[in-house]
Amino acid sequence: MSDETAIAGTSGESIKERTVGRGEATQPPAIEGIFLEKLAAGLGAGQVTDDEETLSVYSVDQGPLLERHLPLAVVWAESVEDVQHIVRSCAAHQVPIVPRGAGTGVSGGAHATQGCIVLSLERMNRILDLNPDDETAVVEPGVINADLNAAAAEHGLMYAPDPASYKMSTIGGNVATNAGGLRCAKYGVTRDSVLALDVVMADGSLMHTGHQTFKGVAGYDLTALLVGSEGTLGIVVGVTVRLKYLPREVHTIAAFYQDFRRAAAGVLAVGRARVQPAIMELLDNGTLVQLDEMHGGDLQTRGKSLLLIQTDGFGAAAEADVVRQVLAEGGATVTTEVSAEAEMLVEMRRNSRGVEVDDEFRVGEDIAVPRSRLVDFVAELEAMAARFRVMLKVVAHAGDGNLHPTFWMERVDPATDAAALERLNAALDESIRVGLEMGGTITGEHGVGQYKLRWLGLEQPEPVRELQRRIKDLFDPQGILNPGKAI
Repeated sequence: MSDETAIAGTSGESIKERTVGRGEATQPPAIEGIFLEKLAAGLGAGQVTDDEETLSVYSVDQGPLLERHLPLAVVWAESVEDVQHIVRSCAAHQVPIVPRGAGTGVSGGAHATQGCIVLSLERMNRILDLNPDDETAVVEPGVINADLNAAAAEHGLMYAPDPASYKMSTIGGNVATNAGGLRCAKYGVTRDSVLALDVVMADGSLMHTGHQTFKGVAGYDLTALLVGSEGTLGIVVGVTVRLKYLPREVHTIAAFYQDFRRAAAGVLAVGRARVQPAIMELLDNGTLVQLDEMHGGDLQTRGKSLLLIQTDGFGAAAEADVVRQVLAEGGATVTTEVSAEAEMLVEMRRNSRGVEVDDEFRVGEDIAVPRSRLVDFVAELEAMAARFRVMLKVVAHAGDGNLHPTFWMERVDPATDAAALERLNAALDESIRVGLEMGGTITGEHGVGQYKLRWLGLEQPEPVRELQRRIKDLFDPQGILNPGKAI
């Protein structure tokens, strides 16, 4: 039978309906082979692979793994036309597409799903335009956040969103999850810096949303809708971002406290002084202990918690003076002058989740609460860690109430100590419930992905979720774009 006959004979059939996982096809693998041949035919050499080791590496991001599926193939797009060809090929065969940047996500948004291909956008890594007068840049989705910042710095500009993974994460991935970062206290999250998007839709067509200008209210804001949609509505292939002025002066303050809740109260005290720091980061004792172990320091001997504050701009020195006074009055031991150590601590904070990967024994969360409830929520986290007999460490973008508590325990054998894992999951569930009761959200910047779907119904009532499902159906009627994620 010719290829043409084979393709015609499978018209309307879905590979995803015939495949449980790689090697588990319920019908002959020839159908998969035909699809992969057609997919590869429209691409260059080295852009498609079904190598087992590569499939395994690209099948997961850094989020907790609920179940593992190996994709049919990993496909690297190198142009907009490549993405259109890939999407059209998948649409014709109803093959799910899981888009991927650098794989630094921590909610399972880039985990492979049953019968999918993984579409990597990492090779689309060009800065297409950087206009210093308009203070904008146009980039492909695979551009690394730090690389855009380096290019912008040459013109006295910066791209403000700076997630902790900024040295590795891509702008496309930042857009997918509406990533925040350390500077979001002053400069906002990714959505606040995205002006326009180029998006390949589920049928392979190309759509442009947004505008080059800072203002624009014509029609519904589709750009804002797509930012944070985790690849479920379209594949972002171009991003127009607004740049900010690179501060000429920066002052960094380190304030050590003997009590974590008092440190959290220091955040509110700075707000009441009507100072707007660029960075306000809060680290608890568990985090200080881990940093000392990693870097050979003595942070834990100087306090039980650390508040890092950075002011920037022409008024940085004056604002820093006010901050130091306010924090000292609240009982902190505060650096009294421009401190190289404080600058170093900010860099250490960017990597304060440590080298561990979240798994069933260690899960970091991404809860945000109103800033006025920060002290209350910290107290509740400490109490529930004690109640459920699990370990806790907390880092927080305290300026906007976004906390990253990590509950963990020493590795146990789930076959012999299932109760220990139940305690860990009970602590997680409790932290979510309490955060929501305080007016918070289950995710401030990491996205829902796959892992947090179990809690989404607690935050969003059914009418809201049904409306989102209808929007998903409108954008992606076949349901092939990152299925099982975000909503």
